[in-house]
Amino acid sequence: MTKERPPRPARQPIPAGPAPGEARLREAALAHLARFAATEQGLRRVLERRIDRWARRAEAEGQDISGLAAARALAAQVARQMVALGAVDDAAFAAARARRLARAGRSRRAIAAHLAGKGVAREVASAALPEEELNAALAQCRRRRTGPFAVEPMAREARLKALAALARAGFGRDVSEQALDMPREEAEERLAALRQG
Repeated sequence: MTKERPPRPARQPIPAGPAPGEARLREAALAHLARFAATEQGLRRVLERRIDRWARRAEAEGQDISGLAAARALAAQVARQMVALGAVDDAAFAAARARRLARAGRSRRAIAAHLAGKGVAREVASAALPEEELNAALAQCRRRRTGPFAVEPMAREARLKALAALARAGFGRDVSEQALDMPREEAEERLAALRQG
């Protein structure tokens, strides 16, 4: 005979409390930056989402949320302060993310699009992009087990499919063909060097 569990009590909603001030937003920014790398725009978005959650709870409680615009301005101010303190560095973020994505087999176009989505300025992103794409194309080939990493020699149709996949990933035709035609030993050496530095 099994015992029946008593029903769980309903979860009480978190009280909204006062509108987030500069000190609370700064604390939230530091807590976020302790766990995640972020750009100025990304940090501002995190703080704005926090403000939006407060506004929804406050509105449900019947509080006045007329200070919402001022709180958003504070979020932008706190994000700028974190940049001034050196806790947020868009260029360092872009360089680190670009290296990681290139090692994962992402093209320059894909990396640039990713960085733009994170709020990195175009000039900063272009400075962080890798000089060449061949190593990233080789990483993509290894992931897809094609080109030098194919189990058996590629027939014409398989080669066209591999070229199409590399094109969809953002690689140009010359780089794609060079990656597909590279001997496996050379490709392995290049990827080992990419992983190390």
